[in-house]
Amino acid sequence: MIQYNRFELSNGLRVLVHEDNSTPMAAVNVLYNIGSRDESPTRTGFAHLFEHLMFGGSAHIPDFDDPIQLAGGENNAFTNSDMTNFYDVLPAQNLEIAFWLESDRMLSLNFDPKVLATQQKVVVEEFKETCLNQPYGDAWHHLSDLAYHVHPYRWPTIGLEPRHIEEATLDEVQDFYFKYYRPNNAILVVSGNVKTREVRALAEKWFGDIPPGVVPARQLQPEPPQDALHRRISEANVPLDAFYLAFHMPGRSDKDYYAADLLSDVLSHGQSSRLFRRLLKEKQLFSSVDCYVSGSLDPGLFIIEGKPNPGVSIETAKNAIWEELEMLKTQPIPDAELQKLQNKVESTLAFSETSVLNKAINLAFFELLGDANLINEEAQLYRDVTPADIQRLAQQILAEANCSELIYLKKNDPAPIAEPTLVQESTVS
Repeated sequence: MIQYNRFELSNGLRVLVHEDNSTPMAAVNVLYNIGSRDESPTRTGFAHLFEHLMFGGSAHIPDFDDPIQLAGGENNAFTNSDMTNFYDVLPAQNLEIAFWLESDRMLSLNFDPKVLATQQKVVVEEFKETCLNQPYGDAWHHLSDLAYHVHPYRWPTIGLEPRHIEEATLDEVQDFYFKYYRPNNAILVVSGNVKTREVRALAEKWFGDIPPGVVPARQLQPEPPQDALHRRISEANVPLDAFYLAFHMPGRSDKDYYAADLLSDVLSHGQSSRLFRRLLKEKQLFSSVDCYVSGSLDPGLFIIEGKPNPGVSIETAKNAIWEELEMLKTQPIPDAELQKLQNKVESTLAFSETSVLNKAINLAFFELLGDANLINEEAQLYRDVTPADIQRLAQQILAEANCSELIYLKKNDPAPIAEPTLVQESTVS
């Protein structure tokens, strides 16, 4: 059980504190309720750009790395479709350094044109390196575009194209900052060898005077149900042919999320999982096969990806996957198989609670979901899943009409797909 205290400043900043005197360290986590789903379709990648800009200096701190390193700590950040998260880990006796750093960039980020130009180049190079020049690197661009036609999950966190970042103006960047990086759109969590009264005093001292903003109301159109197979074929410079099957699934706050997550574990979690054991080891159809969920707040994707062994056609490999999926729809999984997976999940959750940083990040995430105490209830929510739930979710999710299919063909190789006509993209009714 993770105990925590919660309070809110007058400017709307939510603060959670977990006291843990078993460690000399403290983690300070600041989550902003802004992700790529909040971007304009013509200016995608802004949330990720800000992850970089927030390390570019502020009014009183030209460089964030030096102070935190001198204090014996480290910091970093991550961005996804739903949020942007910054964290610092340092000796608890130097806790105030992290408050100084985080509050200064929340209050007065440095909007120097040179800083913007530098970070634009960094982000564009990252786009090129990870998406354009990496085998299968543009998979998420294809899958997002195939699976989503209305919801802003239709572009990946890094953005639709480099041009959106290259053409960003200083005025646009400032406007984005003052809309979203406000205390009333943030959650501050401190975990470690701290006292709540100390954290409250530091929060009031460093964050209390930061004015709140007028955060735009989020009005996202829900993605309509998919009613036909979406398919795209890409000839690319890849070492092996590959395919991705992406199925729409419940969002993170839906109780059925836990059954869907365990369903992915049934297929691909360790060497005893069904896809690994049956299709990779026994039938030797794949060089690699995986299954995972996006875990997004709004309804997300359940993804299966596989790279067939040389000499195995895409069609043969796909058919083998579909046979496994049909089996899950028609035959409830044995209680022992489910219990083994639930035990693994519970041990993973318990292990994550040994880190002050993980506890800070998770408390912030569940507070964003609407109830920080879910951090203590999540293991039981997985325990409550039954074989009937797994079968029901398999029937509900793993349908061809609910699937977006991406196929990579190694360039210059004959297409190993047993279909009458090879098309670049299609919707199959």
